[in-house]
Amino acid sequence: MGKILEKMVMERIKWHIIPRMSTRQFGFMPQRSTEDSLYILLKHIRAKLTEKKIVTVVSLDIEGAFDNAWWPAIKVRLLEEGCPKNLRRVMDSYFQARKVKVRYAGEEHTRWTSKGCVQGSIGGPILWNLLLDPLLKGLENRGDYCQAFADDIVMVFEGHTGQEIQRQANAALAYVRDWGVCNKLKFAPQKTQAMVVTKKLKYDSPILHMGGTDIGLTKQIKILGLTIDSALTFNAHVDEVCRKSLNFYKCLSRAAKVQWGLGPHLIKTLYQAVVEPTIMYAASAWAPATNKLSVKKQLDAVQRGFAQKLTRAYKTVSLNGALLLAGILPLDIRIREAALLYETKKGYCRRLVGDREVETPVAFIKKSHPSQRTDQKFKCLVDGAELARHVGGNQCIFTDGSKLEGKVGAALSIWDGAAETKTVKLKLEPYCTVYQAELLALQKATEVALKNKVERCSIFCDARSALEEVARGDSLHPIAFQININLKTAEERRQKIELFWIKAHVGWEGNERADSLAKDAALLLKTKANYDRCPVSCLRRQIRQESIEEWSRRYEHGETASVTKLFFPNAVEAHKILKQLQVDPTTTQIFTGHGGFSEYLNRFRCKENSSCPCDPDIKETVPHILTECPIYERQRFEIEHSIETNITIENISNIMQNKDKRPQFIEYCKKVARQTIQRNK
Repeated sequence: MGKILEKMVMERIKWHIIPRMSTRQFGFMPQRSTEDSLYILLKHIRAKLTEKKIVTVVSLDIEGAFDNAWWPAIKVRLLEEGCPKNLRRVMDSYFQARKVKVRYAGEEHTRWTSKGCVQGSIGGPILWNLLLDPLLKGLENRGDYCQAFADDIVMVFEGHTGQEIQRQANAALAYVRDWGVCNKLKFAPQKTQAMVVTKKLKYDSPILHMGGTDIGLTKQIKILGLTIDSALTFNAHVDEVCRKSLNFYKCLSRAAKVQWGLGPHLIKTLYQAVVEPTIMYAASAWAPATNKLSVKKQLDAVQRGFAQKLTRAYKTVSLNGALLLAGILPLDIRIREAALLYETKKGYCRRLVGDREVETPVAFIKKSHPSQRTDQKFKCLVDGAELARHVGGNQCIFTDGSKLEGKVGAALSIWDGAAETKTVKLKLEPYCTVYQAELLALQKATEVALKNKVERCSIFCDARSALEEVARGDSLHPIAFQININLKTAEERRQKIELFWIKAHVGWEGNERADSLAKDAALLLKTKANYDRCPVSCLRRQIRQESIEEWSRRYEHGETASVTKLFFPNAVEAHKILKQLQVDPTTTQIFTGHGGFSEYLNRFRCKENSSCPCDPDIKETVPHILTECPIYERQRFEIEHSIETNITIENISNIMQNKDKRPQFIEYCKKVARQTIQRNK
């Protein structure tokens, strides 16, 4: 009960104070993250370097920050922010008569306390942000750049000379120390780090001090898990994340062998859930570093082992071929992809969206007061008898959304009793989703119900995901947010709007009618779109397509994976085909040419000669045994007759692209390869 009360109180305090808090605080704040903090910090530093200035970054350390948050100062801050009296009185009680007990070796010691935000508590984070807020605002008013993530404070000073930075920084550090003294917080100058970032070859380093203690300059600073060096190369950060990933691979490789252990599906899941997030953390902040050859080589070294485990390939297989068969993007492309998606979502990059508006969540500060937030409920109707009971004499609205031939539409079918009285068709832009169409139809239905001022209205929808989004009550999806506003307005007017989920395509007249109207709206409606916000899923698909095309160019122009290119000339088509295939060790040997074939075994000194038994002058390679070798003439004739295509080197890629011929051809390849491998053992 205590935790529930604390959560209720803190939700109300956040509603009052967050709109007035500094935007330079990124920790424990809604709709902000460490990536936001790091991206904005590095964007600011790069902008100053472009102006040919010297930049000094200072990372401050507060001794026992959360443990030393002074309660009287927090109470004063609640009063300063205009927090209602009832909440202040609850917080007075929250802070009153608190004590700390320590039990050790059968003894117990109790001490009264007047400070500290309990780490792990519900209220600790917001109370800390409330206490720190005046410092951030004060520095901003002084003209000093600063930002914080909880108790991690970073300051950035810039100037044309070291002396200019020294004056500015020392004055700001003195201001910070004085603020700490007033709030009983101690900044530790011996743990405070500073770093100079500049493109100049000759410059005077600023001499910084805080409270009489000199602050030493370092070559790199770790901020929120990202190691930033003085040249912004991020080499140290790449070294660290690659080392972590390789250590993880060593542990994984012990349990993933060719014939036993972890399967490819599980390895891929672990790769995507552990390795990629580790390496791609804060990708938007350091993505430009992936254009360097040295960084790319380090990332390739990490990926190589995982790609070989995924495909169960020989260690001699090229990275180009292994990545293609594993179906994973090169890490440098993947990092740039994540960075571009972040910048597009946040509005920093308009290359992909052009004049379109990206669909983003509603700002947290627009949420209603916690006491006014209620979860909207919907009922599930599973048979016609239940539907008939609710159709009755009140107004009923059936909604639906549809996407056909790349066009999107939504519609309403409005009924009074047993007769349809009105229809509404809505058009969405082609890049919109059916999910958006379903939500838009629900929004329009609530607007119609409000406009008609009927005492009771029932809205029927066959999209459960859309109804669940609305039912959350506190959803920040822009359409669902507006639907909840409409439902609250109806409640205030004493109108009853009920939401129902019904099964689709089971013959219910109203639902079938709405479905037909939605298809007509998608295909035939020529009006301006009623909704044109671009969903993030569309951006993600567009960026992924660009990434695959870049990967394909790299794959095609690469000097390796010559055998793989016979089957898959480009990565774009290969990506689609390999999603439908189950690649096993034998298939991998065929697609790469690295396996139990005489030419390969001879190349690595595992066999005396590379010739095929059919002719001493011909090397036994994958293209030879599949297309020319007379030993397998009968099998080749049978498969050519079956798929009605001659098996030649030129035709292999075409056969692989044909989904009807592909299974038989792969089975033929595996049969031939097994016999060859068995003979060469």
